[in-house]
Amino acid sequence: MADMVRALVVDDSAYVRKVVSQMLSRSPFVEVVGVARDGREALDLVEELKPDVVTCDLNMPIMDGVAFVRAQMARRRLPIVIISIAAESGEQVLAALDAGAIDFVQKPTALATERLMDMAEELVEKVKAAAGSPRRGAAIAVPSVPPPPVHRRATRGPIDIVVIGISTGGPQGLKVLIPRLPADCPVPIAIVMHMPIGYTQMYAQKLDELSPLHVVEASEGQVVEAGTVFLAQAGRHLSFRRDGDRVVTHLDVRPLDTPHRPSVDALFHSAAEVYGPRVLGVVMTGMGNDGQQGSAWIKARGGCILTEAEETCVVYGMPRSVVEAGLSDGTVPLEQLAEAIMERI
Repeated sequence: MADMVRALVVDDSAYVRKVVSQMLSRSPFVEVVGVARDGREALDLVEELKPDVVTCDLNMPIMDGVAFVRAQMARRRLPIVIISIAAESGEQVLAALDAGAIDFVQKPTALATERLMDMAEELVEKVKAAAGSPRRGAAIAVPSVPPPPVHRRATRGPIDIVVIGISTGGPQGLKVLIPRLPADCPVPIAIVMHMPIGYTQMYAQKLDELSPLHVVEASEGQVVEAGTVFLAQAGRHLSFRRDGDRVVTHLDVRPLDTPHRPSVDALFHSAAEVYGPRVLGVVMTGMGNDGQQGSAWIKARGGCILTEAEETCVVYGMPRSVVEAGLSDGTVPLEQLAEAIMERI
């Protein structure tokens, strides 16, 4: 029992509390130790039951999910996984992540409760990953005022594009990294972050407000040029195509056999094919191994790979897979990653 993950389920719907508890209890590694109807009750039960992880709805009476995350993090840092309805709650999801929630899982819809079981595997994996996080629920510290960007060196280096892969902890991690890159960064940046459909445009807009660089959700046929950060659109892979002397973005649902769409592997593979050795790949916090095969493609073409250090990852899965495959050229803590990128380019 020492290795069991002890979970508290918070939702104002008795049906959802029951179904989420059943989902988690089907895993031999998760024990549901209690349920709460709202954030205020959850605060009391956290103190009483000492769970390892909390799953939390957003829309609740008395104290909603965002208020609960803020209150709990002020008391004691704890891994919290948000369970949200469709993207109309996107603002609340991003607010909960900013407040310190470690990850989120999307309900199919508010009413189609019979489909809740569809998310069972994803929920169990995210709860287990949150409990096993080296940070143990300590959210990435996102400064309220972004620090000044790092300086770029006067001469242009051997890199034409930076491609970044990130997952669990990504919304917070990118808010630390991207605002530190200067407006005169001489190469474009493309990012795949695992998010459900409906969140990437909103997140790109918020990141753009914080950053000297222009951050956009990628769309079809955009010219890939310096000064712009392209965030892959949820549900479609991001790749590159040559159009005369320019490179443009291409979005596609294919390949269909990837665990994630967009896929870090697909982005990295395309960058290696189009840019050859002049690619810098960066693999950051996240669950699983998306990015390992793509990093191998970049390395095979002569490019370079940086990985986020374990001590700053929310979940050290994706970077670990790259490091253990012998593909990383350097391991860098999140707070120093902007400097490391600018040194390479």
